[in-house]
Amino acid sequence: MNVTELLDRTAIADALTRYTLAVDRGIWDDLDTVFTPDAHLDYAASGGTAGAYPEAKAWLAEMLPAFSTRTMHTLGQVAVSFSEDRSTAEVSAYFHNPMVISDGHGGERVVEVGGIYHHAFVRTPDGWRSRALREEVVWTRGF
Repeated sequence: MNVTELLDRTAIADALTRYTLAVDRGIWDDLDTVFTPDAHLDYAASGGTAGAYPEAKAWLAEMLPAFSTRTMHTLGQVAVSFSEDRSTAEVSAYFHNPMVISDGHGGERVVEVGGIYHHAFVRTPDGWRSRALREEVVWTRGF
């Protein structure tokens, strides 16, 4: 592994972190620094939307605040596979996402989702961006 590859891996890891922070904080415009304008996002595995980035971004902004009062993504086991010309990368990242939701009786409860985010990253003039995200749900708890 050379310095260029280390820098690319770090830039991709930073984009993954920006994704989780944007979603957890509800700062939806920060997702513009993660995805290409023509990206495709697929949350069907968790009962969500699948479609073009602008529509998926709007869906996240509408649905997630209503679903959860607090979330906190954790990422781990990030695997990066670069294309031969290093212009694209297939990225898989394990995730754990506990969320605090209403229990329907004036209290709260925690629900959790664990899975793998599958991204197709592309090198752009603005840095590494995801042009596709597919969420794979491996387990849930508390629903």
